[in-house]
Amino acid sequence: MPKLTNIAIKRAKAGKSIQKLSDGDGLVLLVYPNGSKYWAFRYRFLGKEKSLSLGVYPEVSLSEARSKLVAARKLVSNGQDPSEARKAARRQATMSAENTFEAIAREWIAARRTGWVPRYTKYVTRRLECDLFPALGSRPIKDITSPDLLSVLRAIEMRGALDLANRALQCCGQIFMYGIATGRAERNPASDLKGALKTPVKRHFAHLKAAELPEFMAKLKAYTGHPQTRLAVTLLMLTFVRTTELRGATWDEIDFEEAEWKFPPSA
Repeated sequence: MPKLTNIAIKRAKAGKSIQKLSDGDGLVLLVYPNGSKYWAFRYRFLGKEKSLSLGVYPEVSLSEARSKLVAARKLVSNGQDPSEARKAARRQATMSAENTFEAIAREWIAARRTGWVPRYTKYVTRRLECDLFPALGSRPIKDITSPDLLSVLRAIEMRGALDLANRALQCCGQIFMYGIATGRAERNPASDLKGALKTPVKRHFAHLKAAELPEFMAKLKAYTGHPQTRLAVTLLMLTFVRTTELRGATWDEIDFEEAEWKFPPSA
């Protein structure tokens, strides 16, 4: 049987029923009554006749259809059903699309947020959105390698944010471990990067020495700026609470009768 030619394919006219033009080895061109032309591979697998779509003509040319035929026939010769292989590939592609680094990271945050204070949840989310999602967010988590992760962390490091880069590495390690635990990742590339980042130099915050306190208190008392600032600093020195706790305090936290300041669990 002669092989199909490009001229013969172009000249193929639609009929009242589907016409089948054979190119040999199971490759056929199906010409539908509406004029549409589809490539198909007709084959037998485990004693059953089956058909595999190879695309639409002319989007898929004759030479491209023949190349697809070779790949499909190779699967059959290796004991694989091309139709099932395609379905498996689609399932894998769908799974990869759903199991991106960003999707797993946000799921990890949702699972952890009950044990975090709201401001920490916002901090972790913000850092991921700014530094990691742009480069890694859309990638399947199982495809991310140690060099991929290191490249992103190096970019943070180059900004001089050494502590932030190391925190990001720890965060990623927990995300990958969550991915492994839930069956969406196979390994933790963050574990290979131990010692790969620069260690930030720890510096103590500036502080007042005991001998300097009297002068500071005198200047605070004479402060002519906003009264709220003077009162806030005074209260901070008397209670030694965090600045966030002081700035976010509300009157319902204060029990004047018991002379107590009770922080809510989310503080």
